[in-house]
Amino acid sequence: MSGAPDHDYSGLTQLGQPTRPAASPEAAVLERVAAPHPSLRYCVRFTAPEFTSLCPLTGQPDFAHLMIDYVPGDWIVESKSLKNYLAAFRNHGAFHEACTLDIAQRLVALLDPVWLRIGGYWYPRGGIPIDVFWQSGAPPDGVWIPEQGVQPYRGRG
Repeated sequence: MSGAPDHDYSGLTQLGQPTRPAASPEAAVLERVAAPHPSLRYCVRFTAPEFTSLCPLTGQPDFAHLMIDYVPGDWIVESKSLKNYLAAFRNHGAFHEACTLDIAQRLVALLDPVWLRIGGYWYPRGGIPIDVFWQSGAPPDGVWIPEQGVQPYRGRG
């Protein structure tokens, strides 16, 4: 193979199985697997261009383009569990800031990454787009971390 160490994936409950998103983010199961090269520093990017949640006051849908970048330590997030976790926000009422930061904090708690950042590029509600950005600290030296490249909301112009 590629020289990556063999790993035991038997504890995963979602990958390769029929699943549905959890009823809430709190009930969602996020899973991790051992990083294939824990001694190397590299950036992993997840892009969720159709993220949805609900306004906690009106119940109206909110839409965002999320970008999650992280430099793994010993763990990487299992992508199907992340997809199901993000989908669990679909019927969850929370402000943009809470959704964005809750996702970041849950990933940090699960993975203990070397570094993580999230960009929540939210579409306008009431005429005002709200973008939320957070990172765990300074990016590590020597790791290629591309710009997120999501354009700010420009309306119809």
